[in-house]
Amino acid sequence: MNTKKALAGIMALSLTAALTACGGSGESTETTAEVTTTTKATVAVNTEGLKSEEQEALDTVMEQLVDTELENKEIKWLGNYDLNPSGDGASKKVEVEMFEQKYGGTIKYYPTVWEKRFDELSKYMMSGEGIDFYPGDDANNYPSGIINGRFQPVDDYIDLDSAIWQNVTAAMDLFTFGGKHYQFVTGVVAEQVVMYDKSTLEAHGLDDPWELYEKGEWNWDTFKEMLLEFVDPDAGQYGLDNWFNEKALFLSAGVPTVSLKDGRLVCNVNDATVEKAMNFQYELYQNGLVFPLEQYSWNIQPQFMGEGSELFWLNGMWGVQGDPSTWTIQVAPENLGIAPVPSPAGSDPYQSAVISGYALCKGAANPEGVARFAECTILANNDPATIAINDRKAKDDSKWTDEIIERYKEINEITRQYPVVDLAAGCSSDIASLTTDGGSQMGTRAAFHGTEWSTMREAIADTLTMLVGEVDDQLQEAIAE
Repeated sequence: MNTKKALAGIMALSLTAALTACGGSGESTETTAEVTTTTKATVAVNTEGLKSEEQEALDTVMEQLVDTELENKEIKWLGNYDLNPSGDGASKKVEVEMFEQKYGGTIKYYPTVWEKRFDELSKYMMSGEGIDFYPGDDANNYPSGIINGRFQPVDDYIDLDSAIWQNVTAAMDLFTFGGKHYQFVTGVVAEQVVMYDKSTLEAHGLDDPWELYEKGEWNWDTFKEMLLEFVDPDAGQYGLDNWFNEKALFLSAGVPTVSLKDGRLVCNVNDATVEKAMNFQYELYQNGLVFPLEQYSWNIQPQFMGEGSELFWLNGMWGVQGDPSTWTIQVAPENLGIAPVPSPAGSDPYQSAVISGYALCKGAANPEGVARFAECTILANNDPATIAINDRKAKDDSKWTDEIIERYKEINEITRQYPVVDLAAGCSSDIASLTTDGGSQMGTRAAFHGTEWSTMREAIADTLTMLVGEVDDQLQEAIAE
């Protein structure tokens, strides 16, 4: 079978469906909106530095760090956001505070835009600039970054048996290729949570999803029942808005399209659990619970949340960071409710996970410095004293309530225990186009937008399985070098 020919045929069918669905203009608008929301820098507004008691606590925490003198105190960061404070009155991250105070370290920022990030990284690498590290939570990193020579193993620069790394050892293993770890993992967070306006639920006599979760009753069934009870287009009441509801609901079943098993890439497109997840999303569409983007020029309507016209908004917590006036959804902090993305009844509570941390660039000028900064970040994410500082910053900078903070911690703990990561986007653009990134009428997104999974699976399964096999061959060759 000719891979490119088969792929072209499938994508031609997809394009026809897309043009029928949106008049030929919607997919372009949709894609632009999606790629700009994958990673977003926190907007901080608080001007206050560390309080005296916080500095004392930080001094104690830093005693856990490796006691060494960095020969090179500068680490070079390329990304579409800055790790340093940016803008007037921006709040410094705790890990940056520790890196500066313990090691005299500085972070040199090389800005890029999302669409050109890898081209820019390659340009700097070829010039010998020695870029040190790159965002580890980019879904396109692995395994393509290994195959293309962008990233290198981190094992030589850390001691995984040390106390600092114990909290993230299991997550480190998710990016183990050829027996080597390819990311400084600094934490695990939920890629998306279910957001809602508590006042909207109260007005319609609906249960709070968090309370259902606490009772063990928050699952696909109760999620769907709440949507059915609320949605009434004639009354201007809608269900699920925002991009990428599909990914969060799909991965909440526990099986991604591409995963790593015994060191090899595996295509799961024919898996029964994948079918179950796709059929559930198709049911949501058939019941009119998916927001009708076509009626709004293919634009999401986040303002509807604050107006009480939408029930659920699935999003990363970055959407409600910074001053509340800048939040994606206009919901007052005291009215903001969050809950984990529900899983099938009787299932473990799988969550689409962002494995946060840093990819070590090949040819890095200062890998030791990045390793020490990564350890600062791990402590900032996990030590009780630094967590308390971050909690205070969340209250000051984003006006998060104690309830939001505590719920988010629990959601992230669930995610740490039951993480699901799909490697499809990181394999190749061809595989991504057939699974996660081919538009709303293709791959694992199509069922949510009205295509039966059996039809989609028949169209893509053989080609997708072959493409994953080809990438796995390339991966095995790369890690063997």
